[in-house]
Amino acid sequence: MQSENTCTTNIILVGPMGAGKSTLGRLLARALKRPFYDSDQVIEDRCGAGIPWIFDLEGEEGFRQRETQILEELTHQQGIVLATGGGAVLRPENREKLRAGGLVIFLRTTVEQQLARTRKSTHRPLLQTANPRQRLEAMRLEREPLYEETAHLTINTDQRPPRQVVMDIKKQLLEHLDN
Repeated sequence: MQSENTCTTNIILVGPMGAGKSTLGRLLARALKRPFYDSDQVIEDRCGAGIPWIFDLEGEEGFRQRETQILEELTHQQGIVLATGGGAVLRPENREKLRAGGLVIFLRTTVEQQLARTRKSTHRPLLQTANPRQRLEAMRLEREPLYEETAHLTINTDQRPPRQVVMDIKKQLLEHLDN
């Protein structure tokens, strides 16, 4: 096996909003000495506008088209850590790209943890609703089976410090890549 620093397998993080994909992705990339990409951030950088604005102007479908294009590009790189948006798994072609593009890790969290982590965010268009809990529960029912279908590994992030989760991911990566 190649060492964890020279391995060219991409590490792709999927999961719901508030699972810690961006935070953990940055920490993991730093620990593994790999480039880090957040697909939502790449979309914003390319558009010169925030995701809420893209949703307002183009709707969710327009955003999802942009997301598919970015995932196509990013999954063809080698040796990166990629944090995806929570809805990246909604399209079958994205699930295929992600699974073929690297080792996919589903970061699982509860709705309670999502609410705690996102309650002050104004940057999440799908939570701009009278009942964010109900929205998160509905998204969980729709998306969790898709995360599970796409992922090679699952890591629980609830009530755990980010550095502890990163250590767990590194351990599981070594075990998985050794097989």
